[in-house]
Amino acid sequence: MVDWLDACRNRDLATLLDLHADDAMLKCQCGEAKVSEGRAELEAYWRPRLDKLAPTAFGLEEITPTAEGVVLDYLSHEGEPVRIAFSFTRDGKIRATHCMPVAESQQRAACMQDYAG
Repeated sequence: MVDWLDACRNRDLATLLDLHADDAMLKCQCGEAKVSEGRAELEAYWRPRLDKLAPTAFGLEEITPTAEGVVLDYLSHEGEPVRIAFSFTRDGKIRATHCMPVAESQQRAACMQDYAG
């Protein structure tokens, strides 16, 4: 995850893309929902975000291992709190990511907890 954050902070699109599997998928629910698949679509998603970084962009808030991979709370390219879940291929490449604003993910977790309780 350090390599992913460093690539983002350094605006190193090539390195960022190399961390992903060729058929990687990204689902972003930060604002309007967007799904991107494959290197070309990931590049189209990340290029404008890396071009406009807030001073606090990609600051690490929290990292949590999960059965499927890792969940990372960080500050987006705009400096807003975001939660992103990563899953990986057997060779350690990023297979899929799913991100949303931290407040929204906390609301969903609370709703699920209420429903389960």
